[in-house]
Amino acid sequence: MKKIGFVAPWYGEDISGGAEAELRGLVHHLHDAGVELEVLTTCVKDFRSDWNVDHHPAGLALCAGIPVRRFPVRKRDVRAFDAVNAKLMRDQPITAQEEETYQREMVNSPALYRYIRERQGEYSLFVPIGYMFGTTYFGLQACPQKTVMIPCLHDESYAYMDIFKKQFPRVAGMIFHSEPERELAERIYGVRGERFQNLGEGLDTDFTFDAARFRAKYHLDDPFLLYAGRKEPGKKVDELIRFFIDYKRRKPSALKLVLLGGGQIDIPSPEVIDLGFVPVQDKYDAYAAASVFCNPSQFESFSLVVMESWIAGRPVLVNGACAVTRDFVSRTNGGLYYESYLEFAACLDYLLTHREVADQMGRNGRKFVLENFSWPQIVKKYTDHFKAIAGEKE
Repeated sequence: MKKIGFVAPWYGEDISGGAEAELRGLVHHLHDAGVELEVLTTCVKDFRSDWNVDHHPAGLALCAGIPVRRFPVRKRDVRAFDAVNAKLMRDQPITAQEEETYQREMVNSPALYRYIRERQGEYSLFVPIGYMFGTTYFGLQACPQKTVMIPCLHDESYAYMDIFKKQFPRVAGMIFHSEPERELAERIYGVRGERFQNLGEGLDTDFTFDAARFRAKYHLDDPFLLYAGRKEPGKKVDELIRFFIDYKRRKPSALKLVLLGGGQIDIPSPEVIDLGFVPVQDKYDAYAAASVFCNPSQFESFSLVVMESWIAGRPVLVNGACAVTRDFVSRTNGGLYYESYLEFAACLDYLLTHREVADQMGRNGRKFVLENFSWPQIVKKYTDHFKAIAGEKE
């Protein structure tokens, strides 16, 4: 194969976020396996930065050994974008013109799309990640016959835009992280067949953890429910906090809720402990120390934190409205899911009072992760898939 160009709106070794971390891990492990590749991205720093500002210099540079080719961004109409985005966030219908506005005023780089069109002969495939970004939508139109999307698709209003329904079936293939994600793409976009596969996501499965070390460092002797990730309403963290406080009010105990990760959210109780960003080893230790790990998010295409908790041998509690995490829990018997406060309370009660069963759920989850998502397995799956699709175009 020739080079593979991974297309992303931003790229860096220190950028937080699920898709960002996935891309970083994937390109590093493929690169180490001898796959020739580049990351094609904009000069924007990260998701939380101003998408009108070129933070990095344009051009090709090495980023921790990975060739990264950056392109300047097009100035955007933030007000027009925000108006449409607000409707989508409220699940309100939007017009065809508003759909076009959303993509036009997204993060975009015409120089990047021109490069893909003009230099496509140097690449076997282009692999954009994140379905809703301009770099994916306009990037794939520059060379659809060589595009293999990693959409990170969620069942949300954005996914149902007609402009996506028109463009996404044109791609050479897609890679999904779970069976519910693949089924969702098939239902919305009609994509099916060998070119559209659920390959999963790679994980560092050999990390070590020490529960006692975490408890000693953070002076946490009480049992605790753990959350790790962005602290924002979109991740349902506010709901998790409300549920936990209501649970404690109805059933007083020493149980705490520990939060890890960035973001600002109201903490109305001293029994909710926000540790913010912690060193990665501390995060691994926290998984092992937790009684239960909870991911309340409704929109996931995989859930790295659920898998990491399972590697540490702990059961998980997930939002039943999320088809992906619910499916993982059901397949593995690695935890429980809830769809209301009463179900949340009943599930948490069960996991806290049936420790042997909870421990076995954690072991079930660990076995599932080790058998499916270690990096050597993922690298082989992805390279085989890329070679098969590139072969179809030769």
